[in-house]
Amino acid sequence: MKHSYIQLHVAILLAACSSIFGKLISLDAVFITFYRMLLAAVILFVVVISTRRTSGIGKSARGNILTGVLLALHWIMFYASIKFANVSIGVVCFCLSGFFTALVSPIINRHKFNMSELLHSSLTLIGVLLIFQFDSSFRVGVLCGIISSLLFAIYTSVNSNVCIHGNAVLNTMLQMTGGAVTGSVLLPVYICFSDTVQIFPSLTDFSLLLLLALMCTVCMCLLLNRSQKHLSAFTISLSFNLEPIYSIVIAMVLFHENKVLGSSFYFGLLFIILSLALQYYKKNLLLFKL
Repeated sequence: MKHSYIQLHVAILLAACSSIFGKLISLDAVFITFYRMLLAAVILFVVVISTRRTSGIGKSARGNILTGVLLALHWIMFYASIKFANVSIGVVCFCLSGFFTALVSPIINRHKFNMSELLHSSLTLIGVLLIFQFDSSFRVGVLCGIISSLLFAIYTSVNSNVCIHGNAVLNTMLQMTGGAVTGSVLLPVYICFSDTVQIFPSLTDFSLLLLLALMCTVCMCLLLNRSQKHLSAFTISLSFNLEPIYSIVIAMVLFHENKVLGSSFYFGLLFIILSLALQYYKKNLLLFKL
C-alpha cells in the first residue's frame, strides 16, 4: 500500500509539471490536448506491441475509451483555464476536484455519501478560497478551472472501476487513444468557430509536447492507474490537491516570478495539508511515515 502512495505522489509531481508545459507551449488548449494524447497513444502503442501486452484488450476497451474522453475534456478545460488566466488560477481551481469527487463518486460508484470525506474536502475548499483572490478579469479562466476539476472528479470515479481490469500500460494506451479521437472530433469544430492561427506546432512546441506526452502523460498515467488499484477515488483526488503547490513552486523556480504570496496563501496551504493529513490518519496510512 505504501508503494501505491509513492507512485501516486510521483504522478502528482509529474502532473504539476504539465501546467508549466501548458504555459510554455504556444498552441491553444484543444491543440495541446490533442497532440499530447496522440503522441502518448503512439508511444504506448509501441510499448504494447513490443511487450505483447494485448491480452484482454476487448474487455477493457469500452471503459478505457470512455475515461479517455473524460480525461481529454478535463485537460482541454484545464489548459483553457491557464490560457485565459494563468498557471496559479488553473491549478488552484483544480483543488476543487476533491470536493466534487466527494459528491459524484457515491452517485457513480453507488455507495453512501461519506460525511468525513465531505468535511475533508470542505477544508480544502476553504484553503482554495484563502489562496485564490478572485479577479473579475479572470472569470472565464476560473469557470474553465471549475469545470476542469468537475471533469477530473468524474474521470477519477469512473476510472477507479475501469483500471482494475487489464494492465496499466494497455489501459493507459486505450485512454490516450480515446482522448486523441475526441480531440480529432473537436478540432474541426474549434477551428471553424475560433480565430486561431497556429494549428501545427513549431519545432520548439513539438519538443515540449513530446516531453509532455512522455513524462507528464505516459509516466504519470501509468503511475496513477497502478496506484488506483489500491487507493480510493476520493483519496487520489484529495491528494491531487498538492498539485497546485508543486506547480506554483516549480513556476517560481523556473520563471523567477515576482509573485507575492501573502499570508492567505500560507493559511490556505495549511488547510489543504490538514485535509490530506486527516484523510490519511483515518485510513491509518500516514503519508509522513513513508
